[in-house]
Amino acid sequence: MNQTIVISIQDQQLRLFSQNELVKTYSVSTALKGSGNLKGSYQTPLGLHYIRAKIGADQPVNSVFVGRRPTGEVYSPQLAQAQPERDWILTRILWLCGREIGINRLGKVDTMQRYIYIHGTPDSEPMGVPRSHGCIRMRNEELIELFDHVACGVPVEIVA
Repeated sequence: MNQTIVISIQDQQLRLFSQNELVKTYSVSTALKGSGNLKGSYQTPLGLHYIRAKIGADQPVNSVFVGRRPTGEVYSPQLAQAQPERDWILTRILWLCGREIGINRLGKVDTMQRYIYIHGTPDSEPMGVPRSHGCIRMRNEELIELFDHVACGVPVEIVA
């Protein structure tokens, strides 16, 4: 299946294409600090990427991840209240890897080493509004749908 994902920072949308035809559009939340490729910038990296790894296939909705591993916790309002500053990575992870040396791969601009993901977020977080720390946040149910329809290696282009 010839699939591609295009993420628009300006539109705050992720578009899934198959055979160059639009299959689905999802509302997302990219970085609060805008777009940029430098490590430590807390910005969403631009350019050509691909899905390097799919993590969490068998985890329940709202399962909490730290360091790409499930913690055994399930997100709840009580957990959020106890840890208000935590950047929640929930449900599934699509780990991105840059394809352009010097732009988003290797050195100070390496997307994979920056741990940039497409991941789930609490349902209380708004979509269509930049709020993340660099990653691309999605609604959990929509992320599961996307996760189940794409494979490792699928190209991802992030555009301003």
